Amino acid sequence: MSSERQIIANVLDSEEMRLAILEDGRVAEIFCERMWETQKAGEIFKARVDSVLPGMNAAFVNLGDGRNAFLYLEDARGVDIRANTEVVVQVVKTARKGKGARVSTRLSLPGRFLVLVPGGNETGVSRRILEEGERKRLRQVARALRPEGFGVIVRTVAEGVPVEALQADLAMLLEEWAEIAALAERQPAPSLLYRDIGLVGRILRDELNGDVSEIVLDCPEEFEKVSAYVRDFFAVNPPRVELYGGSVPIFEFYGIEKELAAALERKVWLPSGGTLVVDQTEALTVIDVNTGKYVGATSLRETVLKTNLEAAEAVYRVLRLRSIGGIVVVDFIDMEYEEDRNILLQRLEEVFRHDRCKARVYGVTQLGLVEITRKRARSDLRGTFTKSCPFCSGNGWVLKEDTVALSIKRFLRKVCRTGKAEALILELYPAVARHIVENYLESWEEEFERKIFLREMPAFPWEKFRLDFQGSQSQAEHKFNVYRSAAAQGI
Repeated sequence: MSSERQIIANVLDSEEMRLAILEDGRVAEIFCERMWETQKAGEIFKARVDSVLPGMNAAFVNLGDGRNAFLYLEDARGVDIRANTEVVVQVVKTARKGKGARVSTRLSLPGRFLVLVPGGNETGVSRRILEEGERKRLRQVARALRPEGFGVIVRTVAEGVPVEALQADLAMLLEEWAEIAALAERQPAPSLLYRDIGLVGRILRDELNGDVSEIVLDCPEEFEKVSAYVRDFFAVNPPRVELYGGSVPIFEFYGIEKELAAALERKVWLPSGGTLVVDQTEALTVIDVNTGKYVGATSLRETVLKTNLEAAEAVYRVLRLRSIGGIVVVDFIDMEYEEDRNILLQRLEEVFRHDRCKARVYGVTQLGLVEITRKRARSDLRGTFTKSCPFCSGNGWVLKEDTVALSIKRFLRKVCRTGKAEALILELYPAVARHIVENYLESWEEEFERKIFLREMPAFPWEKFRLDFQGSQSQAEHKFNVYRSAAAQGI
């Protein structure tokens, strides 16, 4: 499934970094990282064991950031786990939905081409490298390079890479591990020993290959870093690196904001007029397939099969775009013929073969459902951008205050770039206004060199906002004082 890929990075705001991967012009994946979030996958801690639970074959360990992490004893690799002992662990699953992070004593350090496994003895090659001759070459090189007391896994991007580049990557990883081991000796528990590179660096390391034709960023500092990275690692056919400087925010310019908003919707429209209805629960994700507006052309059998095949590709795209993992149950439209069911399963196997997150498609159950399991790589989009709705006792979802606030900031940047007003009056929901005043307003006024007045509008929906006025500061102050006076009088 070859396609032209672009990486679009919205990294101008220090509070939030967002990055999208486009395939043939459509958003395939979205990544988000906020500066106040902790416990990211890959981080290594010197932890203290708080308690051991034999009945669960697990232990709770203190990482030092307020919430204990969960360690399965089978992940302890022979380490003696007892209460109040110290242990070096790595986060393998981040905290989510009230659950603490999951950690393991099996550590790994990812590089550009290799993954170093301290204490291991394996030599592996990515299963996504399919050419048998290249697999054999890389396995031989890895065995020759592997130091005593370490495991080495060759990553997909190492395909066709010369031995010298692999040696350099391994040397860097060994140096990195020596620093971590030295810190582990000196630091008291609990403490952080290692933090993976930032969002942009991780995506470049994990996603950048010959399929990526262009990288576009809206931050000059990150543009310089990425340009240097590309020069270092891509001597042949490097992707273009562009600095975006338009007045329209970069995600809005590339149509990503609309696709992100659609990715948070429950209903997904298919090109034919059919629909998917996506419901995420604690235990699993359920997707219902409907013909919707599509009525077919020849027969009911043809209509059902075409809708289901189209839905199979859409299910893959939805799970990938929304970063949904775990158990997925898809209720396809009932098919009478076994032959049609086999065609559908073959299509699902084909599309999920290209998924970076390991997925497995099971057969059609007696109830006509298709079961899929998909590895969780990170928090899903709904968990990242929304929270339980305060208006309906947790039965629905609204955007987080931070999500609305940062959307407002991007809107204000666009207004300020296209106008010269000294002051602005913005109307928005009271709780969002108070959140902005407490956390952002002062820094925004300094950054945009504008006076910003926030008028609370209780009748507004949670995420709605509107620019009411822009002009001189004296006019804005007068108009805002009139609003406050009227509000105090209940007018």
